[in-house]
Amino acid sequence: MLNKKLLGYLAAIITVSIWAAFLVGTRFAITKNFTVEEIFILRLLPATIIMAPLMFKFGILPPGDRFITKIIFALGASALFPWILSMGLYYAPASNAGALAPGTLPFWTALIAYFITRENPDILRKIGLFIILFGAVLIGIFQLETNSGNLTWFGNILFLIGAALWAIYTVMFRQSGINPFQGLVIGLFWGSIIFVPILAIFGNVSFKHASGTNIFLMIILHSVVIGILSMLLFTYAVKQLGAAQTAAFGVITPILSMLGGMIFLGELITPSKLLGICLVTLGVLFASGAVSFTKKY
Repeated sequence: MLNKKLLGYLAAIITVSIWAAFLVGTRFAITKNFTVEEIFILRLLPATIIMAPLMFKFGILPPGDRFITKIIFALGASALFPWILSMGLYYAPASNAGALAPGTLPFWTALIAYFITRENPDILRKIGLFIILFGAVLIGIFQLETNSGNLTWFGNILFLIGAALWAIYTVMFRQSGINPFQGLVIGLFWGSIIFVPILAIFGNVSFKHASGTNIFLMIILHSVVIGILSMLLFTYAVKQLGAAQTAAFGVITPILSMLGGMIFLGELITPSKLLGICLVTLGVLFASGAVSFTKKY
């Protein structure tokens, strides 16, 4: 039991580290060698090929009776959320993304769960959600600042939209009761079938600024490490530690994203942004339910 719990801790730490690496690595790639469309194609196609055998096992038909539900399962997690997040990384720093995308997920999830399932969080979680919201405002959601001609505030808004869409998918996924692998292969299949042709035809996809080594590294990062490995590790951590305790490790992502942005991308961390990131991190710890003054049996 002790060994399994230690492995669960290790899986959770590696997972949140992968999330931070995705934000920093994508920001670096988009500002150097790749377009958003190229990154997206390298994320979908190789992962779809790797997971193809499981598509025959689990099937590719999205669950749900309503058309909008099927659309969310088919395109939400695999296509729409990462696309909006990648677009946000084109405009705004990775340190902003770490706090405003994974950092605000507990806030959006609680809000959407309330409207869909009428799930009402306890007082401690509500305090955590308020802290997250206040921290997000401090980071500069509505600041009309620019960065090399790109609107940083617009990227910040895209991070929030992407997090909200992911929260909708999370709540619906929890209600559906389908296997995580099934949800993964459904999203990969429909994302590749619908998004890849559109991006290839209408997007900026030439790979003229990327070497073969760059392309290979992006495939490993986006398809294998982020698209497949992080999901396996996350589900393993939830199984060993529980959802609340695993979610608590999400507080590491904004911190790692901030440090990675400073070290590898030369991002400037202002005092207000630093305070905002710290508040979001604290808020996630409370909102995840990992901190409680009530004894659990």
